[in-house]
Amino acid sequence: MKTITIAIDGYSSTGKSTLAKQLAKHLGYVYVDTGAMYRAITFFAMQNGHIAQVYFDKETLINSLSSIQLHFEFNADLGFAEMYLNTTNVEKEIRTIEVSNFVSKIAEVSEVRSKLVEQQQEMGKNKGIVMDGRDIGTVVFPEAELKIFMTASPETRAQRRFDELEAKGDNVSYEEVLKNVQERDYIDTHREDSPLVIADDAIEIDNSYLTREEQFKVVLELVEELINS
Repeated sequence: MKTITIAIDGYSSTGKSTLAKQLAKHLGYVYVDTGAMYRAITFFAMQNGHIAQVYFDKETLINSLSSIQLHFEFNADLGFAEMYLNTTNVEKEIRTIEVSNFVSKIAEVSEVRSKLVEQQQEMGKNKGIVMDGRDIGTVVFPEAELKIFMTASPETRAQRRFDELEAKGDNVSYEEVLKNVQERDYIDTHREDSPLVIADDAIEIDNSYLTREEQFKVVLELVEELINS
């Protein structure tokens, strides 16, 4: 049985991380949530006054990148790795709607992308990894044996995200979440550096009407076909 690299790309709130975690746990692979890495840098920028509703001090953020250390630590109680920013666990802080509102702008910055892509490629150099994000199959691991591209309607994704935030006690409206989803889609697909696109050899999955279990079964069959061939 061979070891492979699994790249999962797609739009925001399509359940990429959920699927990636399921696969990694089932296969005994390493899971890397690249979105958490971009969110952590976004949180850093917000905390240090580099970005707000009315401005974005891009150059100061770029000059601060060398002082940003990111790493994941596995939480046995939760069953997945949490994001740490300069030794501080920021897993909860990076999942807010406020961070979501800025993360696509941060991800547009070429210097940010370069720093994180280098780290991601190092994490996956020995394969046996499941990584999800926006450019995994096109930039980070263009030679990945399996590339999945996940999509769903903006309304479906917004409802899922709204339900998730509401369950956490966040005070948000569905309209606010839908607007955020649509704005992120536009920025992600129109940025100059590594825009969100479907790799030529990716398998597209629209999960608008799939349960998590149905989706996992579909992708696991693709994985098993590859590793057993």
